[in-house]
Amino acid sequence: MKKLLIIALAFFTLNGMAQKREHKADRKQGFELRKQMTPVDIADLKAKKLTLKLDLTDAQQQKVRKIILKQSEKNQKLRKEQKAAGEKREKPTKDEFVKIQNHKLDQLIEFKRELKTILTPEQYEKFETMQPKTDGKKARKTRGKA
Repeated sequence: MKKLLIIALAFFTLNGMAQKREHKADRKQGFELRKQMTPVDIADLKAKKLTLKLDLTDAQQQKVRKIILKQSEKNQKLRKEQKAAGEKREKPTKDEFVKIQNHKLDQLIEFKRELKTILTPEQYEKFETMQPKTDGKKARKTRGKA
């Protein structure tokens, strides 16, 4: 009886580990597909997701799409510059890191300001509650451990 219990426990443990590996492979594949997306694709998808979550009108959706498209094009340009400098890629210095973080935060502030002019107060309030309260990477790491 004891051996049967140990075998069953081992089976369930191995089965659970195998599922986690498959999940990681799927996420990696999704990441590769996202890297191939154009700024127009990104803007369309994000605008549609916001439309579903915030119940945007057609006019609001088009305005939000324009904002996201502009942001996506800027990000793609930055990624190309970083990729071009990829051969000599090293860890950024403290000043470079601060510069990158300031740029990201400036983009977020600009996005929120533009979005606030488009959305109704109720929609904007709902948008604010959708945003994670912590840094996205940190939130994902803690969710995985729990």
